[in-house]
Amino acid sequence: MTNIYVGNLAFSVTESELRSAFEEYGSVDKVNIIQDRETGRSRGFAFVEMNNDDEARKAIEGLNLAPVNDRKITVNEARPKQDRGARRY
Repeated sequence: MTNIYVGNLAFSVTESELRSAFEEYGSVDKVNIIQDRETGRSRGFAFVEMNNDDEARKAIEGLNLAPVNDRKITVNEARPKQDRGARRY
């Protein structure tokens, strides 16, 4: 399973539009556009999961800096989530 980071998304991009772009390269398991907790509006980035590593690599190469809704998206393999420690208030 490859987790792919997609950045510089137009706020109007939907999960189905993003899924369609990645499905040109293979099977997509999950699309998750990250939203602001308070407003519910897109934060301009997403994660896409693809089961086949070769298809994921081709999608990363093919879609990095490609236009989606008039914005060039950045696409690369997602880094593991870092522990940010306890929050202090």
